[in-house]
Amino acid sequence: MNEFVIFTGPMFGGKTTRLLSSIERFRLRQKRVYIFKPLKDTRYDPEGVAIISHTGYETLSVPIEEAEDINIYLEKRSATPGIIAVDEAFMVDGIAEVLIGLYKRGFSILISSLQLSSKGVPFEEISKMLPWATKVEVCPAVCTVCGADAFYTFKKHGSNKQLEIGGGEMYEPRCLKHCEADKWI
Repeated sequence: MNEFVIFTGPMFGGKTTRLLSSIERFRLRQKRVYIFKPLKDTRYDPEGVAIISHTGYETLSVPIEEAEDINIYLEKRSATPGIIAVDEAFMVDGIAEVLIGLYKRGFSILISSLQLSSKGVPFEEISKMLPWATKVEVCPAVCTVCGADAFYTFKKHGSNKQLEIGGGEMYEPRCLKHCEADKWI
């Protein structure tokens, strides 16, 4: 039976680590795993070909510019249903339609993704996928202000754009009390 698993939460909540752990478990079971990540996410890998967690755990992946690149990759390989893993899914326009389509065709889907921007705005692609999920694992981080569970991402500086790629220099996890939710749009 195929499944649709979403690992979500704020920055530094271990979403990518959980995704990579799940990939490894499927590999140990001799399952075919197809791994993708947004080409624009070069935070830990300037070449954009590896998924690397904040703690340094990594695996090679296929960088994609748009969601349809996944279908093209699978068609070129005459891929039969297996496991599709996508890191930072919120960064890929159209990813919901492609992954839901693959799920309906028998593929299992694993994604790691923020679900809210640092402005408290839900990422549209993730909102579209959540109803299809067979399992949603919310991965809290630790609030950098008080040490409580943090479910939100606070932007310390940068532009006013909803999607701006960065790491600890730009973002930190916060609890609701300390994320400035009163300033969200």
